[in-house]
Amino acid sequence: MEAPNIEDMIDFRRLPKDTLVLLLLLLYFPVGICLMLLRIFIGIHVFLVSCALPESFLKRFIVRVMCSVLGMHVRQKNPRSRDKNTKLFICNHVTEFDHNIINLLTPCCTPQFEGSTGFVCWARGFMEVHPAPGQEAIGEFLQRYCSMEAVSPLLLLPEEDTTNGHVGLLKFSSWPFSLTDSIQPVALRVARPLISLNTPQSSWLTELLWTFFAPFTVYHVSWLPPVSRQDDESSQEFANKVQELLACELGLVSTKLTRADKAEHIKRKRHAVPPTSTRVRPASISLGFMVPTLGTDERRIAKMAQQVKDVLPHIPLNIIVKDLAKTNCVDHTITNLLENRAEASVEETGTSSFGASMNSTYSSSSAPTTKPAGKPFAKSPADRHLSLQERKEALYNFARRRYIEKHGLDQEDGH
Repeated sequence: MEAPNIEDMIDFRRLPKDTLVLLLLLLYFPVGICLMLLRIFIGIHVFLVSCALPESFLKRFIVRVMCSVLGMHVRQKNPRSRDKNTKLFICNHVTEFDHNIINLLTPCCTPQFEGSTGFVCWARGFMEVHPAPGQEAIGEFLQRYCSMEAVSPLLLLPEEDTTNGHVGLLKFSSWPFSLTDSIQPVALRVARPLISLNTPQSSWLTELLWTFFAPFTVYHVSWLPPVSRQDDESSQEFANKVQELLACELGLVSTKLTRADKAEHIKRKRHAVPPTSTRVRPASISLGFMVPTLGTDERRIAKMAQQVKDVLPHIPLNIIVKDLAKTNCVDHTITNLLENRAEASVEETGTSSFGASMNSTYSSSSAPTTKPAGKPFAKSPADRHLSLQERKEALYNFARRRYIEKHGLDQEDGH
């Protein structure tokens, strides 16, 4: 099977793309809002009941039934395969509530290494870990925990981040497989109609509200037989073997993509140029409020175009951007535009004065600098050429002074 791209393993859209499904979602929307409000009220009672009752099969059964009212239905496959002597469960990661679902079926503890602490960490069902900082210290702490008697098994999610659960598994981290020589894989498949299971960088509270809004979410839990490490097998090889077993059980692809690859892809996606825009288009660059929506190159060009526009307000924006695409420099573009305007002034105005050309082209009520005065139109070609060079120099110096004063720069910075 062909290895999937990271794009295929992440849902960036919460709402469906299909028009018919989107129409059904719009019709369901008022019902979903009412369900969400009702389930928030019931969810508070579920939390209180889970806190009040002692850990037992009766508590897990009651909470599981109440979670069904909240729209979270749990089904398990091969429950007899669950080994009571195993101290470590390994599960794939699909939603923010995977550990809660497994805990409804059997007591287990999932440590939290980052994020919320204190009451919020406990209320979400995590075990807060307080060892010395560092991955090795955490590993030693959990290794000691696994060697203790009469404690609940650990549940670890070696993908370390969620996927949409439809295409592939992220590469399993190796450190969980160094804690013990025997683990039990747990395959988790999640289904939900109308909306996505998760989106990047959504908080757990946002995901909970969407879970309450959805008609239902079905969690299918499959218990695989325990797996032991071979004598000559490294932790990463052990992790790869378990990853392949879970991928086969779920019908997914075992990939080499990691949590860091997902984070990098999300970062690039956030700053990517829209698909319909593959190059810098002058007409598409709207300075100011549209700049944050452009790609990195377009934002840079737009910023430089704004600087040129501040100095030469009557030059069309598309001409500025076109020249910047060639020069990639504000000063060079200003020089080019000024030379073109000066040459056009000589050809078109004839005996008109340089001062009149300056007043018509660069008039501005906020210009703090005195504009250079012009000379009469010379009769000989040599005098006219000299006059053109003088006009270019004067016009360029005027524009530079205006740019420096507008941006509060020193004279030395402008050179």
